[in-house]
Amino acid sequence: MSELTTAARPYARAAFDIAKANGEQQKWTDMLGFMAAVAHDPTMKALLDSPRLSQNQAAEMFISVCEGKIDQRGKNFIKLLAENDRLSLLPEITALYEHYRAEAEGSIEAEVISASEVSESQLAKITASLKNRLGKEVRLTSKIDPSLIGGAIIRAGDLVIDGSVSGRLEKLSTALTN
Repeated sequence: MSELTTAARPYARAAFDIAKANGEQQKWTDMLGFMAAVAHDPTMKALLDSPRLSQNQAAEMFISVCEGKIDQRGKNFIKLLAENDRLSLLPEITALYEHYRAEAEGSIEAEVISASEVSESQLAKITASLKNRLGKEVRLTSKIDPSLIGGAIIRAGDLVIDGSVSGRLEKLSTALTN
């Protein structure tokens, strides 16, 4: 996965710089999100991987599918990606773009993965704690994973707080075997 991220990074940075220079961060979020969904579609993947399509044909086909959802800059971006055989990187480019945008806006995406549903008041407390700890606005999402047995895992950027029962059992098992 890191190879894909490395290849996607310059394109994501370029898209972010263009969006920021034109005050179109949300517009690019929407366009890239749509383009990533199109690139992720199994039928589209098969077509893009076809050796019968030239890079120009792939770009034109992709643009026709995205018609009405992207502007001229978006079309030019698709053409650039097609020329460099990078259309398949759109999901990674989109994720990196969102990372750059959040960083510039002084916010961070965070996720709580818990064994059971987390109440709104608990989510508010977690958000406040992360905001205090990281010094950034926090956009928190919640997911349920019963395999955690109990507790939760919190991910915010590079920060991972594992308070799950399964995580604690794994640490205990490692400690006992060493």
